[in-house]
Amino acid sequence: MEESVSLVGQIRETFACRKPDIRTYSPLVLAYVGDAVYELAVRTLAVQAGNRSVGDLHRETVRRVKAPAQAAMLEAVRELLTQEEQDVCRRGRNAKPYSVPKGATPGEYHRATAFEALLGYLYLTDRTERLLELVREGLVRTKLWRGREGDRE
Repeated sequence: MEESVSLVGQIRETFACRKPDIRTYSPLVLAYVGDAVYELAVRTLAVQAGNRSVGDLHRETVRRVKAPAQAAMLEAVRELLTQEEQDVCRRGRNAKPYSVPKGATPGEYHRATAFEALLGYLYLTDRTERLLELVREGLVRTKLWRGREGDRE
């Protein structure tokens, strides 16, 4: 059986990076990384559902990664969060973003930033299993993904 390999661990090893003190990172930096990790997870789910046009994949992905969807996901999993995870979310929610996208209210954007900061934190602390558990639960609870029986609604 092949041993599981962590992407962040492999990146650090390949590029000889030292492990940073994540507690010193700005919540917006955590959100920056978390946004990319979440989009990668959603894109992976989209392509796993079968070969389709890139336009279809893009529409499906955008529906799940836009700020209102991320805000809903945070609310859907909030009760599952540890105190440490709640603290990261609070820091992310209180961060001062440079702008708010036109498709979201300021409140939605702050909650989306909190969700992204949490995912960035979990990724950079090499807690991929927990990250994916929260993403899966959020997608299922918000009905943005149906689980094992299929990806398309």
